[in-house]
Amino acid sequence: DIPVASKVEISVYDALGRRVSVLLDAYKSPGSYDLRFDASGLNSGIYFYRIEAGGFVKTRKMTLIK
Repeated sequence: DIPVASKVEISVYDALGRRVSVLLDAYKSPGSYDLRFDASGLNSGIYFYRIEAGGFVKTRKMTLIK
């Protein structure tokens, strides 16, 4: 959910901190959005995703198992 219009960036990083994918980099209006992540080009392992929208920044860990 995006409460106010802002630039939104969602990126995926590997365990070494290298950006491996940019899922979204666009200006979005307020509202709810869904995003699909195609990880077919990545190996199993630990990754981090980072969400930046306006002044909001959050990084979370995810485990990819194939």
